[in-house]
Amino acid sequence: MGQGGVHRRSAAHDEELTRALEDAGAGDEAAFALVYRSVHPGLLRYLRGLVRADAEDVASETWLQIVRDLDGFRGGGPEFRRWTATVARHRAIDHLRRQKSRPRPSLLSQDALDLPGAEDTAGQVLESIATARVLRLVAQLPPDQGEAVLLRVVVGLDAPAAGRVLGKRPAAVRAAAFRGLRRLAGELDPEVPSRRRAAGGEYAVRRERRAAC
Repeated sequence: MGQGGVHRRSAAHDEELTRALEDAGAGDEAAFALVYRSVHPGLLRYLRGLVRADAEDVASETWLQIVRDLDGFRGGGPEFRRWTATVARHRAIDHLRRQKSRPRPSLLSQDALDLPGAEDTAGQVLESIATARVLRLVAQLPPDQGEAVLLRVVVGLDAPAAGRVLGKRPAAVRAAAFRGLRRLAGELDPEVPSRRRAAGGEYAVRRERRAAC
């Protein structure tokens, strides 16, 4: 599955989420339940990448803030997913600050804790990202790559939205996610690097043949 299919599915999901948000804003409880079901799974996987076993607790804190501040939210589905990811990240940072006396490995770098209060690879990883094994592999990536992968693939944000969550330029987020996804693909399928090298060798041969003509 290529990125085109992922993007089309994401766009349809965003349209549905936008409609549900409009109805939820008018007091429709069933619509808010749909909003929750649409957003929570990706948000919880994102938090598992950040705070591990404490993800459920931090997710509860996140949704308490979302419900409390929902009246002030303005925007559609994409903006809502970006906003909820930002809320979740802040709650994760707060949680890890409280846990400093019992430090644990985390994708959030010390710099984040000190802040004031695509190709087919993406499709391959998207199919497996919910598994505990993949989340463990994500945790082994450099922090910038790991969090970029979680926001882009798990939460489903585009590069500009993920950049706003992380306070980085979209190009930097794209590069970090791409490097992380390539490393993940190599871990999930050990044959990927050899196939990539083989493809590079075939391209070089074709280029030499064209140059000889």
